[in-house]
Amino acid sequence: MTETKTAALEFRNIDILFDRSGRRGAIEAALARLDAGETREEIGRALKVTVGVAGANLAVARGEISVLMGLSGSGKSTLLRAANRLNRPVRGEVRIGNGSAWLDIARCDDETLRELRKTRIAMVFQQFGLLPWRSVRDNVGFGLELRGMAPSIRREIVEEKLALVGLSNWADAQVHELSGGMQQRVGLARAFATDADILLMDEPFSALDPLIRRKLQDELMDLQKRLKKTILFVSHDIDEALKIGSRITIMREGRIIQTGTPDDIALRPVNDYVAEFIRHMNPLPTILASTFMRRFHDLPLRADGMIDGGNIAIGPDARAVRIGDQERVATAHHEWVRGAVCIVPVGMSLGEVIAVRQRSGFPVLVEDEGRLIGLCDDADILQALSGEARHG
Repeated sequence: MTETKTAALEFRNIDILFDRSGRRGAIEAALARLDAGETREEIGRALKVTVGVAGANLAVARGEISVLMGLSGSGKSTLLRAANRLNRPVRGEVRIGNGSAWLDIARCDDETLRELRKTRIAMVFQQFGLLPWRSVRDNVGFGLELRGMAPSIRREIVEEKLALVGLSNWADAQVHELSGGMQQRVGLARAFATDADILLMDEPFSALDPLIRRKLQDELMDLQKRLKKTILFVSHDIDEALKIGSRITIMREGRIIQTGTPDDIALRPVNDYVAEFIRHMNPLPTILASTFMRRFHDLPLRADGMIDGGNIAIGPDARAVRIGDQERVATAHHEWVRGAVCIVPVGMSLGEVIAVRQRSGFPVLVEDEGRLIGLCDDADILQALSGEARHG
């Protein structure tokens, strides 16, 4: 789990239960059964209490996109909605931090909660959540209006956020005049206008067609590079999660099964359930060269002092390379010339590495901050495609 001291949002031992029985003491009885190891199904059948989330621990680092994933009913949206107390935990803490102090959202008073929702935590809904009788501009400024902000200041902020999401020309339009993708941009602009530290995004792109969804994913990632918000994002799409997530959490039947980086989830699933969950993912845009390359320090040296990469040898300065008895030049992939061995950044995706490899016809060298550190050849690429990492 992410270190608490770097977290902006943290769930500690969260249990969220819903009483359908109306009987006094049903929740307490359900907690006792949960602690005794009974399943969600057993508790629901015996007590008519639904276990939404059980024993959830998760820390979301400041400035990261943390994605909650799982099948329908896994608890991902239930946990997300505890972050602004739309769902109130019956046990545990939901801690929001500012770097030096913490506040438990699950237990704070109503006035504090209202202030947090106005200033610290914003939400972007799956079905946009826009007010159809208001213009685009007035929808974006709605949260600022609730704060009592002066109209002149509000208008300035709204114009800035509309420009940020590319909707300046639509400011006076009614929301029903906009496409689904544009309506979702209005929702993003409204969330950004509050200048909230934390954004909660509950399957915001799932109602959109695939092309628009991918475009908005790219736009969100570009915006995040500039704004560096802390984002908790719910998705049911593994490719979406691997594309946008700094960290991914897989949930099942209300419990967290695995949390890790996209590489952890894709290449090191903790059990068969996670392995099956990711089995149909597209690895090309999500697995990075850092994962499947062979590092120079793991490779043997030849008698002539060159690093032995199998069908390629790399000289001591790592720029002189030899394939068979032919000397080659190593050059950055965007400066590629015929006969050169391409150098790619450590963060290049598997799909891009394959394209570079096909273009040059040679193994690909990998650099990190200007220093060559490893290589990728056909065997490395094939093992990455099969879902395995190659070592040595």
